[in-house]
Amino acid sequence: MAISEPTTVSQRLGGRTAAHLLFERLPDKLFFPLASTNRHRYWAMLCRLHDKRFGPDAPLPPSHGFAVRDLMQDIEDELLMQDMWEEEEGHTPGTPIAIRSNAVFNYLADSGWFRLERHGVEKKVTMRPAVSQFLTVLVSFAETGPVFVSGKIRSIDLNIQQVAEGKAEGDTLAETAEQARNLLEHVRNTGTNIRDIMDSMNVEITTAQYVQRFFNDYIEQVFIGDYRELRTREHPLSRRPQILRTVEELHGNEQHRARLISWYEAKRCAGDRRKAEQLFEKDIYRLFELRRIDEYLDRLDDEIRRANRRALAFLDYRLRSLRPVDHMVKRAIAAALSNQLPILGDPFPAGEMVCGESLAEPRKQNERSVPSILRRQVPSDMQLAKSRIMLRARESRSITLPKLAEYVHRQLDGQTSITNDVLSLDSIRDIRSYQTLASVGLAMSSPSRRLQLSAMTVARGFRICMSDAPEEIAGEVLSGRPFTIEVRSAEKREKEQK
Repeated sequence: MAISEPTTVSQRLGGRTAAHLLFERLPDKLFFPLASTNRHRYWAMLCRLHDKRFGPDAPLPPSHGFAVRDLMQDIEDELLMQDMWEEEEGHTPGTPIAIRSNAVFNYLADSGWFRLERHGVEKKVTMRPAVSQFLTVLVSFAETGPVFVSGKIRSIDLNIQQVAEGKAEGDTLAETAEQARNLLEHVRNTGTNIRDIMDSMNVEITTAQYVQRFFNDYIEQVFIGDYRELRTREHPLSRRPQILRTVEELHGNEQHRARLISWYEAKRCAGDRRKAEQLFEKDIYRLFELRRIDEYLDRLDDEIRRANRRALAFLDYRLRSLRPVDHMVKRAIAAALSNQLPILGDPFPAGEMVCGESLAEPRKQNERSVPSILRRQVPSDMQLAKSRIMLRARESRSITLPKLAEYVHRQLDGQTSITNDVLSLDSIRDIRSYQTLASVGLAMSSPSRRLQLSAMTVARGFRICMSDAPEEIAGEVLSGRPFTIEVRSAEKREKEQK
């Protein structure tokens, strides 16, 4: 049975083309940020928000949307990481970062990238499903790498077998036809991409840059991932005749044909039999287009051979131009012959050109001396005693939180408060504890909330209140402002922390 050409897009959509449908699904101003002077920075901003908030790999968003302050913080973080924006309306280099982030948020919201909804007294930010899907398509297009034909053909083969065996319906057939069309389109466009890359590498770049771009852009980003194995028998592409026979059976067998058209009629065409037959013919036509993949691959081989010859010629020219010895020899011969002078002897200088004195001397190995054995010094008893004394002195002078708490509880001895004048200073540890308590008391009496919270973490279970008298009182050992130590209950600690 002959395969008819597929209907056009306008015929399938009842006269409404993609030009009419695009902005029915997307806001009219959606492309404004991507067409502005700072379009690269806006795109980086959208990619960050897609990855962190709205993309398929982002965490599950809240049911009512994100808070405006969260989006503003994300935008501000991205602005801090980006280069300086070019000056345009609402963005100047001297504008504070908070104002710039607010301007970027409002611009994206006015362009239709964000949707603001009010829940109670707070505004929530969401992204329309169509806009989110469009952004996902753009990100996927930007991150597209080399295609592996083996995976595409294997998927097409398995899906067609499922449809032929009756285990799948028209949805699998339509998806398989879409995969076949995308595969042929990629193979067909690869030759054009190779020409564009080769044209972009002009003669003004250095040899190192040319080699790097040739192997990175030409092979890694544009090449088909399994291009070398396409012509082998083990490659799934060798099953193309079996796939085409199965497609022909689906198209020519009345039972399969009626089953699939009935699915299209019920699921996609709302009972329109003629439209269901058109969709079925369109998908079958796309699958039969796999017969042209050899033609596309032959064209691709020609483009690759042409690009290889061009690259090798360029590299050969660059390598020769670095040391044009052959041109220098030719010019020297032409100059000698043009003078028509008799050559009496060879042009080489006197002496032997190759002799033992002209040869390089053998490399001498400098033997390193064997390192001496490390001397071991045994400390004397006096040195050990001094070391222990230094450790004990350091231990006595160091005040930790447990030591400070133990000193305070020992001085309180069951009391609820105690003044500084009755604290015992019998040892260096007591003196260092007294000094630490005075420092903590000054921090607690400070107007800085940060210093107060830091001091409360040091004072475990007690509080230090400094005296209102600004004068320092001299004591027997230390002098300073008087203070009082009070025991803190659990309720007081919670109030102070709040």
